[in-house]
Amino acid sequence: MPGKVIIGTQWGDEGKGKVVDLLAERAHVVVRFQGGNNAGHTIVRDGETFKFHLIPSGILYRGKTCVIGNGVVVDPSVLIEELEGLRRRRVDVGGLRLSANAHLIMPYHVMLDTAGEAKLGKLEIGTTKRGIGPCYADKSARLGIRVQDLLDAKILRKKIFAALEPKKQMLRPFARDPKLDLHAMTEEYLSYGHRLEPHIADTSRLCWEALDAGRTVLFEGAQATLLDLDHGTYPFVTSSNPVAGAACVGAGVGPTDIDEVWGVCKAYTTRVGSGPFPTELEDEVGAHMRDRGHEFGTTTGRERRCGWLDLVALRFAVRVNGMTSLALTKLDVLSDFAEIPVCTRYRLPDGSETDEFPAHQSDFHHARPVYETLPGWREPLDDGLPAAARGYVEFVESALELEVSMIGTGADRESVITRDQPAYSRS
Repeated sequence: MPGKVIIGTQWGDEGKGKVVDLLAERAHVVVRFQGGNNAGHTIVRDGETFKFHLIPSGILYRGKTCVIGNGVVVDPSVLIEELEGLRRRRVDVGGLRLSANAHLIMPYHVMLDTAGEAKLGKLEIGTTKRGIGPCYADKSARLGIRVQDLLDAKILRKKIFAALEPKKQMLRPFARDPKLDLHAMTEEYLSYGHRLEPHIADTSRLCWEALDAGRTVLFEGAQATLLDLDHGTYPFVTSSNPVAGAACVGAGVGPTDIDEVWGVCKAYTTRVGSGPFPTELEDEVGAHMRDRGHEFGTTTGRERRCGWLDLVALRFAVRVNGMTSLALTKLDVLSDFAEIPVCTRYRLPDGSETDEFPAHQSDFHHARPVYETLPGWREPLDDGLPAAARGYVEFVESALELEVSMIGTGADRESVITRDQPAYSRS
């Protein structure tokens, strides 16, 4: 089973980094296939916390090949800072490979992102203002700067000039910003190229060679299904495709190379930024859940909106991704509630109820959750799952018709239970 995709099933922040870190121990290559430094994965290992923004979390294994694929948009200054931070902590980064075809976030992308959100006002999408969307827009408009361009001064200068030309009007408020000087920008990005050159590679071929040799390759997604540009809660979505199918495009492999799709899901639901959220708890219960789960963004520090588990949305994620297994994380956060509501259906504006995710935006924006209440357990999960916690897991499995293969019971890497462990069946 050489090809395995790990994706988020909700609005991100489900704990994909921890799951990838655990599975990477037996993998040969770990590939990040989309998104930018608007995503963040947190790993706690041996009491030490690592926060990743671009580099796959598998980098913590010495000698492991970690790939930033062509589908990722890369801010080179952020990548270099992340590499230097890991080196200072004596992490071997020699196995990192960066696709020559990945697109680069430029200073003007960040400016346009910030200005665009400000212009929208109350209608803002809730981006992280890191230039991700404008970079993907330039990629589609064929005005993008790619990693390989960093290695050729003449091409780099021409491409920056061509990209700036149609943006003159939009960039007028930033006209005096020294970051927009063509010569300075070219020199700055050439210096990034010199520092990143040892890592630049044909990563599509690298992945193919590993798969062809029968080695295990993990494809690591950023963000999550409900933030997908095509299938998410548009327009409150990210600028790329975090669904499993995008692993092929963003890494340069074929669909027949994918053998398993693991979805990662919190035992409850969170969302960062704007957009509809049917099970959101805008009260002290939601605040308590946020505090217990330490629900603050890895990249931005923003508070995450919290709510009960939404099985309607999860069923949609299972279908869209063709999921073969589920990792249920942060079950321990619910160990403080006497009763736990779970959303099993939506009530639509016309009064009807459905267990299918609405195809029309207006229906979803006005959907109200219909709950089924399960018994809580109000005891720690340190020694295993009490009956009520096990019942919660099995309720999710039954609703999704999908096995929960891994259960997260705490922040540490070791705080994980699988179905074949005695801790799962604690009485």
